[in-house]
This record gives sequence, C-alpha cells and structure tokens, in this order.
Amino acid sequence: MNLFSLAIGFSTFVLFVALVCAGIRIVKGPTSADRVVGLDLMGILGVAAAGMAVVISGSSAFIDIALGVALVGFLSAVAFAAFIENGSISEGGER
Repeated sequence: MNLFSLAIGFSTFVLFVALVCAGIRIVKGPTSADRVVGLDLMGILGVAAAGMAVVISGSSAFIDIALGVALVGFLSAVAFAAFIENGSISEGGER
C-alpha cells in the first residue's frame, strides 16, 4: 500500500465523518439558520466527493457534476437565506 492510497482512504473517511456531522446538524439544528448551514455544508461535501471521484477514477466527467452540485448548493443557500430573512420559515417549534 503506497502513500497515495493511504491519503485517499484517509480523505474519504474524513469526508464521510463530515457528512455525518452535517446530517446531525440538519436534524438537530435548534434554528432554521443552523439547518441551512448544514445543508450548505452537505452541498460543499458533495462537491468534495465529486472531486474525490475524479482523483480515484481519473475521469474528468465528475468535474461537471461538481460544478452542477456547487451551483445548486449556492442557489439553495441563497433561497433559504431569503426565506429566513423574510420570515417565511418559523423559528419556533411546530405545534
């Protein structure tokens, strides 16, 4: 096992741990802003996963996927921020 394979394995593990932490923040987040940040982080991790797929497979087709995920993640973060600012998403618990 060479150093490159070890680095790829470690990076994949760290990416998975970050994905789990972002999922926990989305589920447990006390406010809507926390959930939006967790969702934005998941988008960034999706771009990172596509980048890892480029490194592992050597195919440059995953770069287009990474750009698409980044664009959708940015637009969704902007849309959620506008909803939170306008008060469309309630901060209190549902009753």
